[in-house]
Order: sequence, then structure tokens, then C-alpha cells
Amino acid sequence: MNRKRPAEPGFDRAGKKVKKEVMAKFSDAVTEETLKKQVAEAWSRRTPFRHEAIVMDMDPFLHCVIPNFIQSQNFLEGLQKELLNLDFHEKYNDLYKFQQSDDLKKRREPHICALRKILFEHFRSWISDISKIDLESTIDMSCAKYEFSDALLCHDDELEGRRIAFILYLVPPWDASLGGTLDLFSVDEHFQPKQIVKSLIPSWNTLVFFEVSPVSFHQVSEVLSEEKSRLSISGWFHGPSLTRPPTYFEPLIARSPHIPQDHEILYDWINPTYLDMEYQAQIQEEFEESSEILLKEFLQPEKFAEVCEALERGHVEWSSRGPPNKRFYEKAEQSQLPDILRDCMALFHSEAMFLLLSNFTGLKLHFLAPSEDEPEDKKERDGASAAENTEEGTSHSSSEPENSRGATSDSSLQSDGPTDPEEDEAKKESSVPTCQGELRHWKTGHYTLIHDNSKTEFALDLLLYCGCEGWKPEYGGFTSYIAKGEDEELLTVNPENNSLALVYRDRETLKFVKHINHRSLEQKKSFPNRTGFWDFSFVYYE
Repeated sequence: MNRKRPAEPGFDRAGKKVKKEVMAKFSDAVTEETLKKQVAEAWSRRTPFRHEAIVMDMDPFLHCVIPNFIQSQNFLEGLQKELLNLDFHEKYNDLYKFQQSDDLKKRREPHICALRKILFEHFRSWISDISKIDLESTIDMSCAKYEFSDALLCHDDELEGRRIAFILYLVPPWDASLGGTLDLFSVDEHFQPKQIVKSLIPSWNTLVFFEVSPVSFHQVSEVLSEEKSRLSISGWFHGPSLTRPPTYFEPLIARSPHIPQDHEILYDWINPTYLDMEYQAQIQEEFEESSEILLKEFLQPEKFAEVCEALERGHVEWSSRGPPNKRFYEKAEQSQLPDILRDCMALFHSEAMFLLLSNFTGLKLHFLAPSEDEPEDKKERDGASAAENTEEGTSHSSSEPENSRGATSDSSLQSDGPTDPEEDEAKKESSVPTCQGELRHWKTGHYTLIHDNSKTEFALDLLLYCGCEGWKPEYGGFTSYIAKGEDEELLTVNPENNSLALVYRDRETLKFVKHINHRSLEQKKSFPNRTGFWDFSFVYYE
């Protein structure tokens, strides 16, 4: 007899190994009809609901937690193995730092395929039933891996069509001390995020989902574990978009013209090198070439020491600046400043400083500064007048921007402060140079973000740093300039003691201060009583 031998299990007729289809289900308890109706009623009435299989809460916005989401532990272990074998890419900008896989929409690994089917067929149908939202079959999911110092800062997830966000955690045993919590924010009367009111700790095989809305502000707090990874699968179910409330514009930060004060203030405060006219011409030439410069040892050593001492002494009243979807740092209350710090602020507001900055940059920040369309002989006369307001010096210090790189492009300006379209009209009505400035304290957890309402105008940024000895770029806290619509950095200004950074922004340049992570606590080894650093931050407008 010559019968064909049947193919072995797991192999096809040609002897090739066949991938066995993997099956899995999500929690039976959640799909049980009585419980499903109770959850749907709680969703409809916007009332909290608690059961061992699902918890729904409305504070600060509608969110649900389903423990033991997938029934099979073997399936979860297989899924985790497949995910960890994927290629991960570092995601890095003002808002986040973590590693993300490619889109999981078309991956063919059996466990990933099975999960995709569970989420975007069975579970999507379940959520549509309880929420009464007609969710589409659009597949939108990826895998994220957060490791030490990774974070995702405050945002609302709102993009066209996103209706329900979800996260499935595949983490080792985890607690709040490891960071990586999903923090939920309350909002103020303007629908702006206010403060964290709830933190959800990641847990193996737990699914969290929430309604995406104008108030669904949340973040992934910085991961503090150097040994454990926070692995999760996240994505969105899409459906008809919600109507957004009108855009809220923050109150304008007041701009002021210079304070009348003669050039004597420069002699008292500034390194004589920078008051030499020939050296100012060199600085201007370099600045006009690259739109940025770093002037080291800018203040006289005695003055700088006094400023640092006053900051270290702690007799400054600080207030937190938000909202957290735009910024988080501390600002000094100017009315309460010690005399030396008030005098330093006055230096940057002074008429003499406006003129000096004109000489450094070629910008028209003072009526004595020549403008580009003036006749050459008038420029020379005004330049001579300006020279009378400075003092020659003989010492030399580098003006090379060693801790900066790149230059601004043709770019959109963002000040870290508030915005309003009406400001453009006010600007047109006045050609008087103005400035706005603040004394800021930066420490672990602080940052600024690029946001949708970012102001776009030409401006000169000035930063003078204090208390940043030993500060490393990997701590964050540097100011990054990028072209609008791009993630690639054009210029990075790192904190450096007694260094004055000048950067000219055009209409296509945006800036942010990178989130300061927990690595920065290393600073305490050398300076036990210091937390972070300070800067004098000013913006000048022609």
C-alpha cells in the first residue's frame, strides 16, 4: 500500500511550519448583561460605578479601570514577548521622552493580531454599546516603553476623531515610588488644566480607558526606577468629533519701554570687556551671522556673587506659573525682591541696557541705534553717540557660544508667556521698543511647552543664568529652539553660570525649556542646600 502519510500537527503538506492562530478573550464579567447595563446607565448619568470587574469614575473626567482584562496569563506572556522583540524608536520633544514601537495596525505576530481583534472588534463593540458612541473600525494602537527619566507631560489627547483613549499595562510589580503613574488633572473655569487630582498606578493586565474631551488633561509622570520598564499598549477608538469650546487666550503679560537710567549702571554691573566699542562691533558681527551668541562672565564677579548669595539665602517669594499644558516653573514676586535682585532686574529694564543690546545685535532697541534703512553717515553719527555711553576695556573673554549650537531659522516665535491675536494690532500702533522679564527658579519637574496659541513675532531673548555649576545637559533645563512644525533642534542653550545668552527669534522659530528630570538631584551631592538653578529671562521687541 502506498498511502500518503498525514501531515504532522503544526506543519502544512509542504512541511512548512504553520503559525497557529492564537485566541484570547477579555473579561467575561464585564460582558455579563446585568453588569453591562449598570455600566451603561452610570455612563449615561455620569455617575461613579464600582464593581470588582470594573471601576468607573467621573472625577476629574470620565475614566474606567478594568483589572484582569485578558483572561489568559499564557496569552499575556506571549504578547509581552512579541512586543519586546519589536523595534522601538526614541520619541523626544518638548512634551515627551520615551520609546515607541511601529504602528501595530499591520503586525502579523499571532498574539498582537489576536489583541488587535479583541480591542478593535469585540471590545470596541462593547464600548459603543455602553457609551452610545458610534465608534469606527479605525485601528490606532502602538506599544510604548518608558524607562528611567522618561515622561509624557500634560496634554488632552484631542485630535480630530479621537473619542476613547485606552492603555493596557504589561508591567512588573509596580508602586507609586517607581513613578510612571497616569496623572489626571482638574480644570479651571476656562477649561485649562489646574492640578493633579488623581494618579493611577500601572498594574499588570489592567486596562484603563477614558473619554477624550476638551477637559481630559493627563500625563505619564516621570519613571523613577532604573531597573524596571513601564510597558504598555495604547491607542484610540475613533468616532464623531466633539464640539470644542472657544479657544481661551491668557491675559497678556505687560510690556514696558525702557526705564530712564544713564550708562553709569553699566559700569557698576557689567564686565568692562563688553563695554568696549570695538569688542561690541565684533559681537554684533558674530550675532548678525548666526542670530545668537553667548557672552561669558557677563556681570562683574562681585555683583554676580551678590546676586547668587541673595538667591541662595532664600528670601525670595516664589509663585508657580502654569497652566501645566503650557508651563510649570516658579516666578519671583518682584515687589518682594531683596535690593540686589531688584537692582539686577532694573539693569535689564534700563535705557542703557536697551542701547547696549542694540550695539550687540544691530537691532533697533533704542533711538540712538542706527537702523538698516538709514544713510551710512547717519549710522556713523549715531554710532558715535552710542559710544559715548560705553566705556572701553582692555581684558578679553570669549563670546563663543560653546554651550549653544545651531541658529534660528525662518521661524515662529513663541514666548513662554501668554498670547492674544489682538496684541498684533497693539504692536502695529507703537514703534517704541519694549521688554518683558521675570526672575525664574528651575528645579526637578519644571518645564515649558510649545502650545497651539504660541505667539509668532520677531523678538530678542535674553537669559542670564545663576547657580548652575555642574549642571549637565542630561538633567534637562536647557532652552531649545526649533523650526515651526519640526522636532529637530536648531539651537540649544545650556545653563552656564554668569553667561548671557542672546537669541533672535523670527516668525518660524519656537522655543521651550526641556523638562528637568530626576537625574538633576545629583546636584545635591556637590551643593546639598541647592535645588535647581535660576535665570533672569527677558524678551525685547523692536
